[in-house]
Amino acid sequence: MNIMLEISMYPFNEDFKPLIKSFINKFNTYADLEISTSATSTNIFGEYRYVMEVLTAMLAWSHEEHGRAVFVSKFIPGYVVE
Repeated sequence: MNIMLEISMYPFNEDFKPLIKSFINKFNTYADLEISTSATSTNIFGEYRYVMEVLTAMLAWSHEEHGRAVFVSKFIPGYVVE
């Protein structure tokens, strides 16, 4: 099953833009994902289990690398990219 994850990052840091860009760039290092970034969020498309594994790794990496942040996410299971 495929899934679409829409995620927005809100770091607890005044200089937040480099942290968000770093988060997006790190997501782009993972193979087998389709990633689309807009001004307010990033959409990640892929196989459900893989997207969840990547999300788990990304949240841990972000906390270690950048400290605290709020993430707002939407999940659409069964989404098919057309």
